[in-house]
Amino acid sequence: MSEKRSIFEDVSDQGTARPVAQPGLIDKGRGGARRGVRLWLMLLFGLVVVMIAVGGLTRLTDSGLSITEWRPVTGALPPMSAADWQAEFDRYKQIDEFRVQNQWMELADFKSIYWWEWGHRQLGRVIGLVWAIGFVGFFVARKIPAGWTGRLFLVGALGGLQGAIGWWMVSSGVTQGEGMTDVASYRLAVHLGLAFVILGVIGWYVFLLGREERELMQARRAKEGRLFGLSTGLLHFAFLQILIGALVAGIDAGRNYPEWPLMDGQFIPMDPFEIKPMWRNFFENPGLVQFIHRITGYLLFVFAIVVWLRGRRSAHSATRFAFNAVFASLSLQVVVGIVTVLYGAPWQIAILHQLAAVLVWTLILRARFLSAYPIATSVRG
Repeated sequence: MSEKRSIFEDVSDQGTARPVAQPGLIDKGRGGARRGVRLWLMLLFGLVVVMIAVGGLTRLTDSGLSITEWRPVTGALPPMSAADWQAEFDRYKQIDEFRVQNQWMELADFKSIYWWEWGHRQLGRVIGLVWAIGFVGFFVARKIPAGWTGRLFLVGALGGLQGAIGWWMVSSGVTQGEGMTDVASYRLAVHLGLAFVILGVIGWYVFLLGREERELMQARRAKEGRLFGLSTGLLHFAFLQILIGALVAGIDAGRNYPEWPLMDGQFIPMDPFEIKPMWRNFFENPGLVQFIHRITGYLLFVFAIVVWLRGRRSAHSATRFAFNAVFASLSLQVVVGIVTVLYGAPWQIAILHQLAAVLVWTLILRARFLSAYPIATSVRG
């Protein structure tokens, strides 16, 4: 017969286990290999930066049209014999760039520009391979964090699109009888613009994966909405300036009017709309394109000052530092841009100008991220 129990008896004495708190439930089931995925994306980010630099050097050395065919698979191998080299050179001789501009070239000269373009395309293949190995590896191992499969696939899809746009750009210069000696500048702008979009997407994902989900959820409550909006506007403004810079590079407009702040002794260059129809001047008139690039740069710098002053008022020290870094990098970029103009855009300074644009873009993205997900600072600092 069971014994009677007192209503005042401590139930803990009967061996009943108390529930144990389980911290980190927000991240449980979401984690995956966050650190591994982040490192992989950081590698891709670095490769894209190198790709932008190599692409810029390919443009500055007038090497982009040296390979006149798009062979995504077989093109991975360079010419392996004297006959192969001669065949490549003969194909190059058929396009307008050689007929109009480079008839002086011998096979040795052709090889020097061929290697730049081949290296550019090869690096694109390497980036695609690194993405594919990483994505498939994490997917098969089921280590992709929850909600990230689509995001990581997007990176690869954008990379594939970039390859197609690259050939779309090159094909505009592979002409016969049209007098084209360069690729279309607006296609170059699309190609470079997408490279910066890919860089921005990867960078944003790297920032997100650098903090746990629960931390991001808490930080989002302290989002500085106005500062986030201003930094978003600055990011878009900088992107516009990058596109205009690509138009400048596409027609070698940076080598015209090597003086500052005036252009040939006047504020607006002579005959800014001499090409007919008028709209073509915004893409093909070196004076007008460089003038637009200068004016947009001035306006971007003024707007950056406004954003910087607002960023200095942030309650979070990391956010304030991020906006200080943006303003410092943009100030440096203005100086480099002026020096590029004064020296007629030599490749050494021109490529520095392009890499500085990558730095500015990344730092703006970082400041924008910290506006959306600020890092809390204790009262004691």
